[in-house]
Amino acid sequence: MQKPIPGEQAPITVNVDRWRAGLPPDAWPESFPSSGDVWRRDVFAVADAYRAGSASARQLLTAVLIWGYGPIGYGPWRAAKSLGADPDGKRLTYALEAVSTSEHDEDALRTAYRRLGDPDHARLPWLGPGLFTKVLYFAGYRRGVGGVQPLILDRVVASRLPAEAGVGRASGWLSEEWLAYLRWAAEQAHARAIEPDAVEMAAFYDR
Repeated sequence: MQKPIPGEQAPITVNVDRWRAGLPPDAWPESFPSSGDVWRRDVFAVADAYRAGSASARQLLTAVLIWGYGPIGYGPWRAAKSLGADPDGKRLTYALEAVSTSEHDEDALRTAYRRLGDPDHARLPWLGPGLFTKVLYFAGYRRGVGGVQPLILDRVVASRLPAEAGVGRASGWLSEEWLAYLRWAAEQAHARAIEPDAVEMAAFYDR
């Protein structure tokens, strides 16, 4: 059995049958856990398959939303609405193209964030920053590389960040706020010799 990612305390537990019944069959990620316990590594496996061309953007979005919504009752319904607005996955593929390559910089991260937040480009219903930064995290994070990496920014994380992290809003963050947070997390990670996403998880778990 694979170990959890450092900093992750527990899996997200979901009703797999309920999720499968509520989503289009083509969007279900292959080899996704059937037990109902979903770890970050399970979503990263779908992201790896997406970058390798063996999983679709829709399958990646499904994996992220299952993990992101977890047992919340309206999760499958909202996920179906997000998927339904991008039936061929082209909008999401367009948004993720800059962060799906082996190397990306702050400009690429900014571009992807803005595309996912712009209704004229790739914004999908029920996919605000708290969820689409999860998509960016799984699609673009490169473990072992260090530096500025895409990270999750949701209301829980934002409420627990110090002022120096540069996040000045409770929600609806600007791309520059997200990037300021990524830079701060990179500095914290370097100083503590940990991964940037361990900084995010520490904020989430408030420790």
